[in-house]
Amino acid sequence: MPEFKALIEGYKRFRADAYREQKARYDELASDGQSPPVMVISCCDSRVDPATIFDTVPGQVFALRNVANLVPPFETGGGLHGASAAIEFGVLGLGVKHIVVMGHGQCGGIKAALADAKPGPSNNIFIDSWMGIVRDARDAVLTCHHADPQRALEWEAIKVSLANLRTFPFIAEREAAGELKLHGSWFAISEGSLYVLDEDSGSFSAA
Repeated sequence: MPEFKALIEGYKRFRADAYREQKARYDELASDGQSPPVMVISCCDSRVDPATIFDTVPGQVFALRNVANLVPPFETGGGLHGASAAIEFGVLGLGVKHIVVMGHGQCGGIKAALADAKPGPSNNIFIDSWMGIVRDARDAVLTCHHADPQRALEWEAIKVSLANLRTFPFIAEREAAGELKLHGSWFAISEGSLYVLDEDSGSFSAA
């Protein structure tokens, strides 16, 4: 298939160029392990790769990607907790100093959450349940009749994820001690611009 072949060709370019240029860095990471200072929680959307947007080097960022860059609240009940496990490892295992929640424009998960508010059946078995994390935020956005509910909920979802991060006891403890900082950001695909959340005002502004 040509699509997979294109990936292999990309790997060959990486192996011949970027890997060779950063060989010492990869050798260090292989021998000493990783100790990234930053964890980025971003959407799995193919247009918003955090390594590309932040122009990072190998070993700089511990990345968690899922639908709509969501963090569930802390709980230890039944179910599989992939996002929570990654957060636990990033904070307790790797000792990251910053967690950045990065949302983005035209998010398909957010679009699905807004569509789920409309009457009628849905074909989404897993997405609707996952997007239930922002159900209250979605209802509030729709109640306020925002001119652009898509963007409004994309921004509110970042705030929900930040609030849910703080329900993890080990995160709350480290943030209170000044050992960990949380950040919210949003990437506008059409503009190529990154907006950063000021939690005191609740507003986003261009970086």
